[in-house]
Amino acid sequence: MPLADYMAECLHDPEFGYYATRDPLGRQGDFITAPEVSQMFGELLGLWMAQVWMDQGSPEAVLAELGPGRGTLMSDVLRATRGVPGFHDAIEVHLVEASPVLRAVQAGAVPGAVFHDSIADLPEAPLFLIANEFFDALPIRQFQMSDAGDWQERQIGSDGERLIWGLAPPAPLSVSDEYAPGMIVETCVPGEAIAQEIGRRVSEHGGAALIVDYGDVESAGDTFQALKGHAFSDPLETPGEADLTAHVAFGPLARAAAPARAHGPVGQGLFLERLGITARAQALARGLSGAALEDHIAAHRRLTHPDEMGTLFKVMALTPEGAPVPPALE
Repeated sequence: MPLADYMAECLHDPEFGYYATRDPLGRQGDFITAPEVSQMFGELLGLWMAQVWMDQGSPEAVLAELGPGRGTLMSDVLRATRGVPGFHDAIEVHLVEASPVLRAVQAGAVPGAVFHDSIADLPEAPLFLIANEFFDALPIRQFQMSDAGDWQERQIGSDGERLIWGLAPPAPLSVSDEYAPGMIVETCVPGEAIAQEIGRRVSEHGGAALIVDYGDVESAGDTFQALKGHAFSDPLETPGEADLTAHVAFGPLARAAAPARAHGPVGQGLFLERLGITARAQALARGLSGAALEDHIAAHRRLTHPDEMGTLFKVMALTPEGAPVPPALE
């Protein structure tokens, strides 16, 4: 089967799928996302969103998150923006989540949130949306260039005892001329479709989308990976028991979102520093000591340092054409 089908089955099968059967986050799970690293991440994203909302005239709007994890990010966003005049009165919180296990956790963290299975179900209104580590888990396809210069889709099959990689017959693929035999290109059709829908809503109704994920401007070859117990594992070894992801190509998302205007991507570390994370970290540190202070310093480093999440993770925003340039993405 194509890699995209394999990812979809492993992650979302209602009986055996990874997200359908567990809470994968935290130290007891398989990975930790930025909101779980420190409250500073959600606080700064929330204040960014409130500023963009004010810059666009403070409309009544939908505040939404795609793939909200445990609800930690949205909870921090709402806490940090409590003092922004009129913001909470103007917004209605919506969460797009497919996992019933995670929905139950999110409902406790964000009381009163409205849940949806798909972004298509969100109200047609000004949309202020956050997608943190959402696009990396969407199913991808991989194509490998043959010695003859043709493109063959990488597929997954079985030799009778285990899952193995294989190649489909050659098929046309529209890419640049920069590739050589053996090189791999990844595409994410679901991601581009979602970006197109976000761009349509933002362009028609106003608002902004903030996309944070690991990746680069364009496809970077074979980035398909599995995480299990906070360590990389063979993605074909334990289907449904490991998180499957791939690096996000921001360029195709930006192009799909047109006519919405894309800002960035820039590194997460630079983005957070421009928003004042160091000053916030110093303010929080004044009330800490010992192990708590050490953990706080480590969290700041993890979010911003180039050797941690600071460079690998990127931030891109989508706004209506002609809207003010959003903070930290000038």
